[in-house]
Amino acid sequence: MKILVVEDDAETADYVVRGLTEAGHVVDRAADGREGLFLASDGGYDVLVVDRMLPRLDGLGLVRALRAAGVRTPALFLTARAGVGDRVEGLEAGADDYLGKPFAFAELLARLNALARRPPLSAEPTVLRVADLEMDLLKRVVTRGGQRIELQPREFRLLEYLMRRAGQVVTRTMLLEGVWDFHFDPKTSVVETHISRLRAKLDRDGAPPLIHTMRGAGYCLRAPD
Repeated sequence: MKILVVEDDAETADYVVRGLTEAGHVVDRAADGREGLFLASDGGYDVLVVDRMLPRLDGLGLVRALRAAGVRTPALFLTARAGVGDRVEGLEAGADDYLGKPFAFAELLARLNALARRPPLSAEPTVLRVADLEMDLLKRVVTRGGQRIELQPREFRLLEYLMRRAGQVVTRTMLLEGVWDFHFDPKTSVVETHISRLRAKLDRDGAPPLIHTMRGAGYCLRAPD
């Protein structure tokens, strides 16, 4: 494996790098968080070993920045801060495993091998497309046929929900729960009203309809026949 060790303590870093090298792996070392972020950002490593407490950029910030940039390289936190709260915080930041100091090198090696065997995670799409309809989730922009469509926040959320389930029948109850966070029937026409507004914006200028009413079932967003 090609492994990046991000550790500012020279003694610990030398120990880990030497052990991994002797085990036949290619190892690079970074002595602070910013250097580690720079090296890890190209996604060229099989696994990362990251100390929690680092100068210039701590381990949490490093892993969060990598995940925000779409880098999914498995990361193991190696740190003296091994309390339950610390472990939870590290995992929620995007780490894949956590090993407290002091540690047995055999356990570290076994954990890294296990991480490297995991199938890669598919990246969450940032752009949704159905026919000529496109939604950029990062820029919060919707276009159809290259023409921008201005949507209110709730309309955007409704369209995102439908586009993520393109080709599927979505019931009124599913929309109330998934778009409005209602877990009861409000006895209003809020869904129907927003669907009507959304259709008017999507199907302007004679464009073929994308949102179809499935009588007695719900709605379905799909490409024109």
